[in-house]
Amino acid sequence: MSHYYEEQDLDRFPEIGKHRPDLYDSFMNYYQGVMAAGALTVRDKALIALAVAHTVQCPYCIDAYTRAALSSGSNLEEMTEAIHVAAAIRGGAALIHGLQVHNVAAKITF
Repeated sequence: MSHYYEEQDLDRFPEIGKHRPDLYDSFMNYYQGVMAAGALTVRDKALIALAVAHTVQCPYCIDAYTRAALSSGSNLEEMTEAIHVAAAIRGGAALIHGLQVHNVAAKITF
């Protein structure tokens, strides 16, 4: 059965650079620099990326960063906790924007 997101497309990512290899190369250089060990470890960055992947709901990213997190030494307990942190932040962000409703309602005179 065909799906909108095809698992094998993850391996095809370099095809994005076919028509503008200069832009693709610039992105990849930036990306590789960001994901390299620095003040944060590769493992830390993989967990952050996995959490962000869930908030942006990218199945390709979830696949890639699940693999990256596991290969850098994370486990399912840590990965699950990182996902819950992202979900809590996303939920809190949605709730705090509810104050916009209060602000607008307060300005409207019935």
